Amino acid sequence: MSEYSFKYHPDPLKTGAFNNDKTVVCDCCGKQTDVYYTSPFYTTSDVNFLCPKCIASGAAAKKFDGEFLDPYVAEEVSDPEKVDELLHRTPAFHAWQEPMWITHCGDFCAFLGCKSWDEVESEGIADDIKENYDDSDFPFEFAKEHMQNNGDPTFKCLHCGKHFIYLDFD
Repeated sequence: MSEYSFKYHPDPLKTGAFNNDKTVVCDCCGKQTDVYYTSPFYTTSDVNFLCPKCIASGAAAKKFDGEFLDPYVAEEVSDPEKVDELLHRTPAFHAWQEPMWITHCGDFCAFLGCKSWDEVESEGIADDIKENYDDSDFPFEFAKEHMQNNGDPTFKCLHCGKHFIYLDFD
């Protein structure tokens, strides 16, 4: 899968957006693939399997008139090319609620996975997460506890390198 890169989702196999436990036939290109998409794809077509190449090129979104994320997540980014890349050429991720995509510095951030508090501490990004956390809805201690019990979507700004989370309640 290394030949296909996703700017906003750099390691979709690790995060679970792709799986590699069997060989399947991609519904878009008709070729066999041992890495296939397992996360949301919004389309009226019956699509079971998509390969990384068809997602990265935009062929899957075009062929099936679909999107990998709900367009409302793109409200804070005004560049139509960036919005198009996120919606049509970026694998989404599994979430309890509708997946949200964090934005910063006028762009979408890179999704790093759903991480527990222990994981963000071991990766050395806990202070950054705390500093950038918006506590207008929930106090930080609540967020920290929620992360410890569940793991929550974690992002990194592609421009300034700051880290962010949002709480994905089940």
